[in-house]
Amino acid sequence: MTTAVYPGTFDPIHNGHIDIVRRAVKIFDELVVAVYDRPLKSLFFNTRERSMLVEKALADIPRVRLVSYNTLTVELARQLGTAVIVRGLRVFSDFELEFRMALTNKRLAPDIDVVCLITSEEHTFLSSSTVKEVASLGGDVSGMVPAHVAQALKERFAALGEDGPNSVPVVSLRD
Repeated sequence: MTTAVYPGTFDPIHNGHIDIVRRAVKIFDELVVAVYDRPLKSLFFNTRERSMLVEKALADIPRVRLVSYNTLTVELARQLGTAVIVRGLRVFSDFELEFRMALTNKRLAPDIDVVCLITSEEHTFLSSSTVKEVASLGGDVSGMVPAHVAQALKERFAALGEDGPNSVPVVSLRD
């Protein structure tokens, strides 16, 4: 049985992530979706919230297991007994970042390989930052994320208020 791990912050999970999961389970016997809880970036949702959003978004996909982790991804892969990390590619800039990460992971763990899946065309513009920015400005994100994620974003932005002290920096689409 071949197990692969698909790591990410998933802050929040969006339809591009879900597309990669659906396609990865066609290739591997089991896919472990791993929510990273120690990124070097500001998070909008905490690990528990992100995990709950991911779990609900992927509930109908067979052979998917969810974990959270705070170690090197290659260490997680070793703990899980897998030699495959799945990553998604959207645009050329993703390739450069993923290429560097794959080379770093190969240096750290020569026995673990990275498999990159190119996102479906309709999701190439999607990123969690874009989703948050659109939602923060009251835009419709229903075509970008599952309904429960759109609702969670709406509730979180309502709780933060206009330019609240707990707001999270996102990429600006206003300019």
